Amino acid sequence: MSANYTSVPLHSLGTTTSYGRPALPTTGKVSKNSPAMQVMTDLEKITAVTTGPDVNIDTANQQMITSKVRLLLVTDEQGQVIGLITATDILGERPMKYLQQRGGKHADILVRHIMTPWDQLDALDFRDVANARVGDIITTLTDVGRQHALVITTAPDGTQSIRGIFSSTQISRQLGETIEISNKAKTFAEIEATLSV
Repeated sequence: MSANYTSVPLHSLGTTTSYGRPALPTTGKVSKNSPAMQVMTDLEKITAVTTGPDVNIDTANQQMITSKVRLLLVTDEQGQVIGLITATDILGERPMKYLQQRGGKHADILVRHIMTPWDQLDALDFRDVANARVGDIITTLTDVGRQHALVITTAPDGTQSIRGIFSSTQISRQLGETIEISNKAKTFAEIEATLSV
């Protein structure tokens, strides 16, 4: 039994044809009492910006500038996240410390030399974020002294996936006020331990 299919009509392209892109995070104003999801970059809706571990840090920095982000997920050949690198990592003390310890030239520094490896990262659970407010996320970022926070989901088989990213810059833009984050470099586990005392 053959199905009756109909040809779909073709149309000419206009002279000013663009192309589809994932929507940028909303820049609509929010308050500290707004749902946290309103300031999270949702990676199910927006393509994550990634880089490889063997990319030169100047190239990675240019990629951030071009993509208008301040964090890149570092992935291996299989697309698995093996770490992250931020603009602060590249423009801060890490490159100088690396050169002091290992020698060489700035041009020789690769992402893998100064990135934060996966086993040193903390993340928020998506289930907690779904019930949080913007103010809760600001408090969390301030307490841990970080500009960014990853949000993960865990599948029934235990595998984890990065679902979203919070950025203090994005939150500041949407709130219409500056968020001051000092570099305390505490882990989420340390904060949790402090709160449970």
